[in-house]
This record gives sequence, C-alpha cells and structure tokens, in this order.
Amino acid sequence: MPPARGRLAGCRGSGPPDRVLSAVNSYYDLLAVAPGASPDEIRRAFRRAIATCHPDKVQHLGSELQELAAVRAAELTRAYRTLSDTASRADYDSRLSPVTSPLDDGGFPQDRATADALVRRAVLVRFRDALREEFGSCDEASAWSFDVVCSPPRKGLLAGRLPPCVLGRLVPEVDAAVLRESWAMALRLKQDEPRDLCVFLMGPVVAPAAALGRAIEDQRRRQRLAAGQVTVVPVNTRTWSAHVPTDAPPVVRPILKRLQSR
Repeated sequence: MPPARGRLAGCRGSGPPDRVLSAVNSYYDLLAVAPGASPDEIRRAFRRAIATCHPDKVQHLGSELQELAAVRAAELTRAYRTLSDTASRADYDSRLSPVTSPLDDGGFPQDRATADALVRRAVLVRFRDALREEFGSCDEASAWSFDVVCSPPRKGLLAGRLPPCVLGRLVPEVDAAVLRESWAMALRLKQDEPRDLCVFLMGPVVAPAAALGRAIEDQRRRQRLAAGQVTVVPVNTRTWSAHVPTDAPPVVRPILKRLQSR
C-alpha cells in the first residue's frame, strides 16, 4: 500500500553516516527490545515479530493488508540484519539521537499497530472458520478477555451431553504464567456456564512442552469443579501444532486438524 511505504521509508536508517536518527521509532522500537539488548534477545524478538507477518497468517485478508504485512516483514528483516551485525549496529547506534519527539513522517508505531491488527484478525478468522466447519454452526457470545467464545449446538435431537464450549484467546507468547491466567479466567466464566470449557490458548511463541505440561498438571490438581471441567490447549499459531492434554475432549484434535489443513 503506497501510503504505508511512504511512512516506512523514512525509518530505514540506510542514509549517509552523518544522518541523525530518532531514538524513538528506531529499529530497537520496531523489534520491541531495549537499546542494550543482547544478540540472543534481538534474535528471539525478530523471530517473534516476523512470525506475525507470515503469508499464511494474512491469506484470508485483502491484498492491501497482505502488502502491508510484506512491507513490515521487510522492515523487520532490515532491522534484524542491522542490529545483529556488530559493525552495522555500532554505525546505526552512532547515528541515533536521544530525541524523544516522534518522527515527522509518523514512524513505525501506526504501521506496526496496523500490521499487528491484521495478523491478529487473520488468526482469529482462521480459528472461527475451523469451528464453523467442525460444528456446522457456532453461536458466539461475548466473554471477558476471550477473543472467541463458541457454544456448539447439540448434534442430533437424541444426542446426550452438550459438547464443550470452545474459547479462543490470542496472546503474544504462550507460557506457564499466561496458561495459569487463562485457566483462572475460564474458571470465573465456568461459574455461569453449565458446559465443560475448552480453551485454545494461541500465540506465535510457545514455551517448551515440558513447562506447559507441568503448568497444566498443577492447574488440574487445583481444579475442583463439581459440574464439568476446564481444559486449556496451548497452540503455536506459526505451525498450528499444539500441546494436547491427555484429558482433552475429543473435539480438540478435529479442530486442530482443520486449523493445520487450511
């Protein structure tokens, strides 16, 4: 999208050595790291950020938004290459000014916010589509802090137990702390929900399976529900792979299969 390119072009940091760059909206700001970040921190931040711009994440959106994601991916790559090379980073740092006012051309924040929003939208559209394909229809209701709440209909007039209510929450990183927080949120919702609850906790960065497994076991021991249960399924939105608890309801794997095949 031409307007986006114009705003980004002024932040490339590829001008002559005597050019003074603003410390605000810099490559550090783009990657969301501190100016003193280590090479490992910069590499991890780049991987997290670039994952949100993958074509698979925006394929359901319009061409203009896909182009914006491609523009941001290029800027992220340029920032990473500059900051991961010692000489290039030293040169870049020497041209940074401690000025605290924003760049005249708008800088990164608006473009980054727009790109993040479109990637978030693409992930949630994909998740909702998978639910509708699996259940045929999916009545949604609002719930505090969950991005998707789907109450599937009973299958068949003579069907017995209602299928679980499926919740989706999209976060920057799925780790043990976020898992515990999401579980607590679901427990609060469970007080007014007669069904079992199944939370798909989704993010582009996911903690190791062992750490998540321990967190799930800890929450399961704490869970004391007379009417039903809560299950949290951590999902990596880059690959749509998941850590599926052993007591997860049967519907989890078909939903994951639909997510992975889209």
